[in-house]
Amino acid sequence: MRVVTSKRIFFIAIWLLVLSGCASYQAKPLPGGENLARSVADIRIDRDLIALPQLKAHAFAEGGVLDMDGVAVLAVVNNPDLKLARADARIAHAQAFAAGLLPDPTLSLTRDFPQNGGPGSSSAFNANLGFDLNALLRHPSDSKAAELDARKTDLNLLWQEWQVVARARALYIRQVQDRRLMQVLQDNRTLFADRYQRTQTALDRGLLTLDAVTPQLSALQDTQRQIHDLERQINTDSHDLNALLGVAPEVQLPLGDALALPPLDEAAVLAALSQLPARRPDLMALQSGYGAEDARYRAAILGQFPTFTVGFTRARDTSHVYTNGFGISLSLPIFNGNRGNIAIEQATRDKLHEDYQGRLNAASSDVHRLLDEQRINLRQLQETEQGLKRLMQAAVQWRRAFEMRQIDALAYANLQASVLAKQIEKINLEQAILLQRVALQTLLGGELPQVPNGGNGS
Repeated sequence: MRVVTSKRIFFIAIWLLVLSGCASYQAKPLPGGENLARSVADIRIDRDLIALPQLKAHAFAEGGVLDMDGVAVLAVVNNPDLKLARADARIAHAQAFAAGLLPDPTLSLTRDFPQNGGPGSSSAFNANLGFDLNALLRHPSDSKAAELDARKTDLNLLWQEWQVVARARALYIRQVQDRRLMQVLQDNRTLFADRYQRTQTALDRGLLTLDAVTPQLSALQDTQRQIHDLERQINTDSHDLNALLGVAPEVQLPLGDALALPPLDEAAVLAALSQLPARRPDLMALQSGYGAEDARYRAAILGQFPTFTVGFTRARDTSHVYTNGFGISLSLPIFNGNRGNIAIEQATRDKLHEDYQGRLNAASSDVHRLLDEQRINLRQLQETEQGLKRLMQAAVQWRRAFEMRQIDALAYANLQASVLAKQIEKINLEQAILLQRVALQTLLGGELPQVPNGGNGS
C-alpha cells in the first residue's frame, strides 16, 4: 500500500510540474472601428521607439508647429505599417526563443493485466524514457540561426523606419514647396486678373483692340490651370502625409516652412560609403540573414548523419520480475542522407551572398548618381536665380514702357509669363535638391556631412 501511495505522489508531482509551465488563454476581440488620431496631441511620443539619434533628441517647437524632423518623429512612433512591422519583430523573437529551448524527452508507459493469472502473477508494466540525441546535436546551429533571424527582423524594422522617415520628410518638403508655389501662382493670378480687367475695360471703351486683351486673358487662364493642378497635388500629398502619420484624413497638420540648403561636403559623403556595411540597417540585416543561413547550412550537414535516439527502460512482467534496460534506435542514411536539404541550404546561402554584393554595388551607384544630380541642379539653380533677377529688373522697366504705350500688351504679357516660369523653375529645382538630400541621408544614415564653417561646396 505504501508503494502505491508513493507512485501516486510521483505521478501527481510530474503532472503538476507539467501544468506549471503551461500558458493560459486570454481572449482579445477585434476592434469595431478605426482609431486614427484626431490631432497631433493624441499621438503619444515614445522615444524608445526612435533609433536615429537626431530624431530621438528632437524637441518640438512651442505652439505645436511641426518642422521636418517633428513630422519624422510622429511618423516613426505612429505609422501603421511600422506598428505591424514591430509585431512581426515580436514574432521573430518568439521564434528565436522557441528555437533556443532544448527538446523535450519522451516518456512512454504501458500496463498489461493478465487474464488467467496463476498464483504469484501480477500486472505487467513498461516505462521508457527516451531522448533524441541528434536534436541536441543540431540545437546550437538551430538556436544560432533563429537568433540571427530575429536580429535580421530587427534590422529590417530599422530600415523600414528609415524609409518611413524619408517618406515623411519628402512629403513635408513637397507641401512646403507647393505652398510657396501656390503663393507665387496666386500673386501672378491677381496680377494677370488686374491686367485683364484693365485691358477689357479699355477695350469696352474703344481704347484698345482685341489683340491687346487676348494675351492677358491667356496668361490668366494658364495661371488658373496651374493653380487647379497644384490644388489637386497638395490634396494628395496632404492625405498621404496624414495616412503616414496615422492621423485622421480631416486633420490639418500645423506644418512650418523651415527648409535649408547648407553646402554639402561631397568628399565626406564619398568617404562614408566605406562605412555602409556597418551603418546601413538593410545591409546589416543581410549580414544577419547570411549568418542565419550559414548556420542552417551547418545544421543540414549535421543532419546527414544517422538519427540516434537513446532510451532507458524499467519493466515488470506478469511473474513479478523487474528488469532495467536501455534501447537505441538508429536511422541508416542510405537513400536520403539529407543531401537534398544540404543542396537547398547551400544554394540559398550562395543567393544571399550575391544579394549582399548587389546591394553594396547599388548603394555606391545611387550615392554617386545623387551627387551628380546635386551638382547639376545646384548649377541650374544658380543660373535660374540669376536669370530671375534679370527678368525682374526687366519687368520693372517694361512695365513703365507698357504704361507709356512704348511696347504692346503681348510683349509685356510674354515677359510676365517668363517671370512666372522662372519662379516656378526655381521652386522646383529647390524641391528637387531637397528631395535628393533626403535620399542621400537615407542611403548613408544619420546627418549629411556639411562643409565646415559654411564654406563653398555642393
